[in-house]
Amino acid sequence: MKTVIDDELLADATERLGRVRERIEKACDRANREPSEITLVGACKRQRPERIAASLFAGLTELGENYVQEALSTQAQLPAFLEETAHGGPLPPPRWHMIGHLQRNKAGLAVDAFEFVDSVDSLRLMKALHQKAEQAGRILDIGIQVNLSKETSKSGVDPEGLPDLIASSADLGHVRIVSLMTMPAPGAESARRDFARLRDLRDMLRNEKGGESLGGLNMGMSGDLEIAIESGATVVRIGTDLFGERPVQGSSQEG
Repeated sequence: MKTVIDDELLADATERLGRVRERIEKACDRANREPSEITLVGACKRQRPERIAASLFAGLTELGENYVQEALSTQAQLPAFLEETAHGGPLPPPRWHMIGHLQRNKAGLAVDAFEFVDSVDSLRLMKALHQKAEQAGRILDIGIQVNLSKETSKSGVDPEGLPDLIASSADLGHVRIVSLMTMPAPGAESARRDFARLRDLRDMLRNEKGGESLGGLNMGMSGDLEIAIESGATVVRIGTDLFGERPVQGSSQEG
């Protein structure tokens, strides 16, 4: 059944997306870069399907989710909103990114649900994704999450272990490393330092075994978007500034 998006919700989504794109354009101008170099991923954690759909009608094309089950739930509900309405359409489905910690036992679900798994943090997970992608007859684009701040609350491989992890991917023909991802330590100076270090790691490893497709830098969120772009980001993950505050989570879970 076709579901209509509220005009006020669409207007809010359009305004929010416009402001984020303006920030991207200004940051690119300062860094002598083109906005087309930046992929904007809407981090839609726990957002209502109608709010996500409003952002898609406003022009957003890429979505990120922290949890597999929440992505599957949203994906099941979105088609009813994306049919032809007074606002336009029908819209093609968005491209989905897994941006949260992924449990190895959900690798098969992730291969089915996402075009990209941006947050791989271990060889065991990478092997599981390779196996499931092989069974699905596809090559899965992945990113490696790097814990540069070494905070225990954050997922990610230690930077010292990154070269070996990337080299190991050369023997896994159904995953392709296309980016590095990080969440910096708090503060502008820490963000600038961590983003620059991730860029240096990318530059060092892109010509090494397993790094032949490595070009992306997935870094930057609502609070540090400009610093990330000025540091070379190719993907930014924006949640609050696109969708507003997240609804209260009823229970904790992992991807």
